[in-house]
Amino acid sequence: MPPSVTTGKTLPPRSDSEIQIIRATNLAKFPNVTHGFSTRIGGVSEAYGGRQLNLGFASPDERKAVERNRRAFLRDLTGKLQPPFLVTLRQIHSGVVRILKTKDPVSGHALKGDGVITTQKNVLLGILVADCVPVLVVDPKRGAIGAFHAGWRGTAKRIVERGVGSMRAILGCEPSSLQAAIGPCIHSCCYAVGEEVIDEFHSQFLYADELFSEVYDRDPIKEKYPLLFLTARAPGHSNIGPQRHLDLMEANRRQLLHAGVPKDNIWAAEECTSCRTDLLFSHRREAGYTGRMMGVVGLIA
Repeated sequence: MPPSVTTGKTLPPRSDSEIQIIRATNLAKFPNVTHGFSTRIGGVSEAYGGRQLNLGFASPDERKAVERNRRAFLRDLTGKLQPPFLVTLRQIHSGVVRILKTKDPVSGHALKGDGVITTQKNVLLGILVADCVPVLVVDPKRGAIGAFHAGWRGTAKRIVERGVGSMRAILGCEPSSLQAAIGPCIHSCCYAVGEEVIDEFHSQFLYADELFSEVYDRDPIKEKYPLLFLTARAPGHSNIGPQRHLDLMEANRRQLLHAGVPKDNIWAAEECTSCRTDLLFSHRREAGYTGRMMGVVGLIA
C-alpha cells in the first residue's frame, strides 16, 4: 500500500447477526455526509453460505431477502428507520457518468452507467461490487457527491477521472476540496490478468508498467519434493511461470490524483476482497458464485 494512502481496518463484528459497515475516516468527519461500504456479515440471505448480507438482485438469492438486506443495511448506515431514497445504476463496465439533478424526479428506474454525481440532498448513491473498486467522492464545500464503479474495463476508460472531471465541470467543484474513499476491492496479490488487460492499460496510461507486478505461481508439492520433478520438463520449460498482477486500487488512486484530488484526501480500505472472503464477497475467489456489496454516499440536509 503506497504511504500516501490513508488506510482503514475494520473491527470484528460483535455477533454473527450484526451488520458490519466499513467507514472512511476522512468522510466520517463531515456530519452532513452519510457513507459506508457493506460487508457480507449480518444479512438474511441463505445463498452464498447462509445469513449473508447480499445486496445484489441476482439468482439464486431471493428478491425478498435482498430487499430485507438493503432495508437493514440502509437503516444501520443512516441511523434512520426511513432512510433516504437509494439511487443505483445498471452497471455496464463503462466510462459513463450520470448526473442526478436537483430538479429531476427520483424514480426506481436504473440508468446505465458506472458513475453518478449530484448536489441533491437526502438521496443515497449506491455502487455494487464484489472485487471491482467502489469509489466515493465528496465535496464538503460545494455540497456535492459522487459514486463510481471501477472494474478493469471501467478503470481503463477512466471512470473515476471522468467522474471527478464531471464534478468540476458540471457541479462547480474544486478538485483540491474533494475527499475520496476507495472501498474494499481485489488487491494485486490476487488479481492475475491476461494480455488483453495488459495491452489495454498500456494503450491508455503512460505509467501502466507501475501498475503491474510479476508473481510466480507456487506449487507446494514441487517445493517439498523438488527432486521428483527435475526431469519432468526440459530446462527452461517449467510450467510455473510468472503471472502479471494488476493493482486496480492503485490505478484508481492515480486517477484521483491526476484529476486533482490531494493525496492526503484519499482514504483506502486495506481489505482485499479475495483474501477476506470471511468478511467480503469476491467474484474471482468464489468463481462467480457470490453476492454483492455496496458502497453508499449521501448528503443529509
